[in-house]
Amino acid sequence: MAPHLDLLARPGVAWAVLVAMAAWTAASAVLYARPHRRGRALLATDLAVAFCCLAATAVAVEPGYLRMAPPLTTTWFAGAVLAAAVLGGRRIALVAALAHGVVDIAMRTGLGLAITAAVPRGVVLLLLAGYSVGYLANYAAVAERRLAEAVELEARTRERERLGRSIHDSVLQVLAMVQRRGAEAGGEAAELGSLAGEQEARLRALIGGRHGTSASDPAGADVGEGAEASSALAAAPTAWNAAPPAADLASLLDAHAGARVTVSAPATEVAMAPRRAREIDAAVREALGNVERHCPPEARVWLLLEHEGETVTVTVRDDGPGIAPDRLAEAAAEGRMGVAQSIRGRIADLGGTTEITTAPGQGTEIEMRVPG
Repeated sequence: MAPHLDLLARPGVAWAVLVAMAAWTAASAVLYARPHRRGRALLATDLAVAFCCLAATAVAVEPGYLRMAPPLTTTWFAGAVLAAAVLGGRRIALVAALAHGVVDIAMRTGLGLAITAAVPRGVVLLLLAGYSVGYLANYAAVAERRLAEAVELEARTRERERLGRSIHDSVLQVLAMVQRRGAEAGGEAAELGSLAGEQEARLRALIGGRHGTSASDPAGADVGEGAEASSALAAAPTAWNAAPPAADLASLLDAHAGARVTVSAPATEVAMAPRRAREIDAAVREALGNVERHCPPEARVWLLLEHEGETVTVTVRDDGPGIAPDRLAEAAAEGRMGVAQSIRGRIADLGGTTEITTAPGQGTEIEMRVPG
């Protein structure tokens, strides 16, 4: 309005409208940026201010001003329509755009002006803008919700795999041992071994994902609570977030040295986050456990630790009978998680890779590479 001062019927009103528009633009920008303020009350206020400024144009300007071009208040009104599209959806945006058209036509009619083609074109543009932005905002909200669900599902899956590895490394192996010893002992022990075998199979099926979980499962709830707790801890003061002291992976692996296990590790410390070091050590324990279970007593094992730049490589090699070509795939299909989860799964969770080289009669080599 300001560039056409000769067309202002009441300059004071015109300047007051400009000041109000500038002040509300600054205030609404701050309020919309605060999630707890961003609601229907703020949207209603925004639309009310926009309508008041638009209606004030009829008082502030001469009819000739509206013949030249759409008033500044009409352009400014588009911001309120877009805000309505984002916060209230497409319907509220369409209603606001139509209401703008009604007020604009009433204002021009009151000033004795003809309704030109520019007026309905402006309304159509507002309708299209409001509908498009409302559609995109709704699409973005749906995408965000689905992403949150996917993240939650991934967290549950990872927790399930972690629990499965822990169960495999303890309960399943004990049940398998009871089954073998019971079958060897015979009599009542054989019956006990048979029961242990049945429970082992059921537990393998459960942790292998064959029975599934739902959003209402207690396990899923525990994961959600864990995620909330993690978020709360992440937001806590720095003193609570202090990183724990690094663990020496070389010292952890040295503990596996024995009569049949030879450990070769750097003389210097191989420092890394304690959780990562524990996971690598657990994968090594599983590999050594496989040698204990499947290789003859005279089989030898060599455990090699290498630290090259940003990569830590752990190699477990034995001179046992080796593994048949399809045996690992068959074991995974049967729910046996020793290699699939306790070794490969652990290393994959750390962002690493596992390569297994084996052949019947030529021993087995498991190479685990993890970012340091």
